[in-house]
Formats: sequence, structure tokens, C-alpha cells
Amino acid sequence: MPWQKIDDYRSDGWSAGDFMWRARHYCSELEKGQILFFQAPPFALPPDDIDFLVSLKPADSLLHKNISYRPEQGLLRGFADTANEPRVHDIMQRYAAAVRNFVSLFLVPYAGKFQTDYASFRPLEEEGRNLPLHRRNDLLHVDAFPSRPTRGGRILRIFTNVNPARDRVWVVGDRFPQLAARFAESAGLRKFAKESSAIRGWKRGLGTLGLPVADRAPYDKFMLHFHDWLKENTAFQNVKQGKEKLEFPPASTWLVFTDCVPHAALSGQFAMEQTFIVPVEALVVPEVSPIRVLEKMAGRALN
Repeated sequence: MPWQKIDDYRSDGWSAGDFMWRARHYCSELEKGQILFFQAPPFALPPDDIDFLVSLKPADSLLHKNISYRPEQGLLRGFADTANEPRVHDIMQRYAAAVRNFVSLFLVPYAGKFQTDYASFRPLEEEGRNLPLHRRNDLLHVDAFPSRPTRGGRILRIFTNVNPARDRVWVVGDRFPQLAARFAESAGLRKFAKESSAIRGWKRGLGTLGLPVADRAPYDKFMLHFHDWLKENTAFQNVKQGKEKLEFPPASTWLVFTDCVPHAALSGQFAMEQTFIVPVEALVVPEVSPIRVLEKMAGRALN
């Protein structure tokens, strides 16, 4: 199955029954690389807000590929229309809050433990975009954030296709355990694993003195490198085996751990997205998380 369709949870919450068992089940499925699919958004997403965002001129977001919102700071980025900025800010603020509330209710084991990361509205057509290699969305990759290391936390993303008429088309590949078994050694895992805890402690010490030294764990360094390495690997990109094409229809919503599921967006315009970081200690099956898979391969801790 390309995804698991959810029918027992709606925008007003769980249907009757043992919702805690089901919440743990869906956390487990997500962590193992399943994509959870809703035919319609399972949270408040007012049609007027969607219509307004879709009506915006593409030129208003030319400086960035996405319009982003940082819920922790209340900051909107990537939008150049001063007159409409207050409404866009309000829409993104309400959206981020609605999705955060949904995750707390639907994925109960994560409630109170996850970190709310950026939200975004993606107004541009994915197909045929002229972007630098490492920023291309149409190449298969696992996610890692250059500016926001997770130290092993999982990257959970919730997407909604708000295009009124067109599907959003993805390709996904073998999940992280299989992907790492095939490519992690070739991508240099051993080199990244050798960074000693003493060196990392020295870097953290410099950071406490106010010096600009990034405290990146070997895990974060490798995952960022792996993201780029996969996009650069033409042979991997061209292989058909183990890949599935997914077509997400208008108004559908899907949840996925994008650090575990290699994915590429081939086409589609107008999508909303919210990212969360789920710490290892909150996971239901931590042994399948990318950091634990890589640590087992490297024979040492990577955080």
C-alpha cells in the first residue's frame, strides 16, 4: 500500500474506542516509514484562508521558494506584499496552531514532547523549477535541516494539498533502514562517526563563550551530507526499483517522517506544511529511528 488511509479520526477527534492503542499504533506505523493519509484535513483549515493564499500573486514570494512561518517566534518570512502581510501572518498562525493541536490529539504519545518547527505555504509549481542541485525538490532525498540540527530527533511533517484542481505528485523510495544498508557506508558514515566526544565538548564550550561554533552532532553532520549525497547520486536517482509514485488529490492531508522516507515532489502547486521535531525519548519504536540505525552500523553513539 502506498499509504495508510485513516478513517477513524476526524476534525472533531477520535471515534469511539480505544484511542490510546490506536494512537500508539499510528505512531509506530509512522516511525517505521508508513505514510498516513486523510482524504480531507483532520484539523481546521477554513476555505476562505485557502482561497486567499491561492489567489496571491506568485511575484509576492519570488525571494523564497516557500512562504514560511516560525510559530515559536511568530515570524513570517518569504512574503513581499506589505498590504497583505497581516492577513497571511494570521492565516499561518492559525494553521500552525490547528496542526499542533491535531498532532497532540492524534499522536498522543508525542503530546507535550515534540518541538514545533516551521510551517510553510508552497505557492510555486514544483515541476520544471530552476533550482540549485541541493535545493531541488524533484530529486529523491531524506530531510535534514542545515540551520536546525535535531541531535537524533525525528522530522515529522504534515502536508495538505490546497490546490483546488490538481494532484500533488511524489515519488518515494525504500525506507531508511534499507537505504542506509545500501548507501550509508559509501556516503562516509565511518568518517562522520569518528568525531570524538572530546572535540564535541570543546565546540560546545566555545559556544558558551559566545563564539560562533556550531554544535552539530555527528548524526546531524552525516544526515545533512547524506541529503546532498543522495541528490548528487545520479545512479540512485535513475534506478526504478523500490520506488513508488504517489498522487495526493486536492484537499488531502498526509503525515510522514521525512528523515526516514526518501521522497521527491515531481509536480504540484499550492501546498501547506507544518514540521515537528519528535525527540528519541518520545518515540514508540526508537530502534527503527535513523539515529539508532546509523549507530548500530557505526558501532558508537552519534549524538
